[in-house]
Amino acid sequence: MNRPILSAGHGAADGAALVERARAVLQIEAEAVAALPARLGQDFARACTIILACTGRVVVSGIGKSGHVGRKIAATLASTGTPAFFMHPAEASHGDLGMVIAEDVVLALSNSGSTEELLAIVPLVKRRGARLIAMTGDPGSRLAALADAHLDAGVAREDCPLNLAPTASTTAAMALGGLWIGLSGFLRFYRGVNETIASLLLSYIAIALLNHFVEGVLRDPASLNKPSTKPIGDANMLGNLPGIDVHVGLAFGILLCLVLHVVVRHTGLGFATRIAGGNVRAARLAGLPVGALILWTCVAGGACAGLAGMVEVAAVLGSANATLVSGYGYSGILVSFIARHNPLAVIPVAILIGGIGAAGSLLQRRMGLPDAAMLVLQGLAFMLILGMETMTGRLKIFQPRGV
Repeated sequence: MNRPILSAGHGAADGAALVERARAVLQIEAEAVAALPARLGQDFARACTIILACTGRVVVSGIGKSGHVGRKIAATLASTGTPAFFMHPAEASHGDLGMVIAEDVVLALSNSGSTEELLAIVPLVKRRGARLIAMTGDPGSRLAALADAHLDAGVAREDCPLNLAPTASTTAAMALGGLWIGLSGFLRFYRGVNETIASLLLSYIAIALLNHFVEGVLRDPASLNKPSTKPIGDANMLGNLPGIDVHVGLAFGILLCLVLHVVVRHTGLGFATRIAGGNVRAARLAGLPVGALILWTCVAGGACAGLAGMVEVAAVLGSANATLVSGYGYSGILVSFIARHNPLAVIPVAILIGGIGAAGSLLQRRMGLPDAAMLVLQGLAFMLILGMETMTGRLKIFQPRGV
């Protein structure tokens, strides 16, 4: 005998809760649809013009749930008289891209706008002369920047009660990152290994372990061309900050900088850490626990790195893959140096360096510059800062006033 879904004692209460939940979900979906008209602009008109002027076919591409939606779009276009077909981005990289010709229009669907399988075929689509329309939930994404027209399909919130990533993921990421980089502090104090070299070597080991697990026991069987873990699901993705198209990872970073500023500048622990960082011999003469200070500093830095990795997965990628290693740590060295290791100064400097990096795809699209131009610009900025440090106090123009 089949058991009833609702028990006799709780049927009425549970049934009412289910109805209320269903109404809430429908209301969220209705709000998402109602918000779309305000986003229609010149990009929408440009996309319509591109499709109307197309003398070839509309090639729809996407992966995962976006792929399922793309198949429906392709079928609808074909049934209403517009030649269209669906092309899987992973299969496109293995030969199916040969079906695309210069007269075609490629419609690429990606909620994050950073799907690697799609980004991998964009240069090839451009080389063939086909036009590209992107439909993403992030107007500032790489895919949106590379497209001839972008359709904003983002939603303010999903039908998840919290619309936030689980706190367990945050805690686990920070703990593992702190433990891993804390090893460099241990090696520095107890074995005399330079912490910079140790942290770099540990990073290479961590990257190798990530690739091993992503391509091995944690690999999602559905990930074909680009091995990755199973998606964490839309319910576990980080939401955006209210009123802007920026995820809450920015708030995490700013909050951490404020907390670290208070700790480093206004507590005894921070004062002792600054002494140990400035002069280890003076710290030892003052009786400070240098080993413990080095260890806690490395653990704190590793925890911040772990949090950044969690945000990259929960706000951008949706799953772990090789692209998770995006080089933020190396940019962080430049940010910290320019900010003079001041947590408050890190905030504007990080936004500046991040903005320069994010502008790479836009400059590639609008001005025809190579994406590596941003790396050159960052390098020039670093050289200028080094030059200023070298010249300060040596030339009269760089000497402080009153000297």
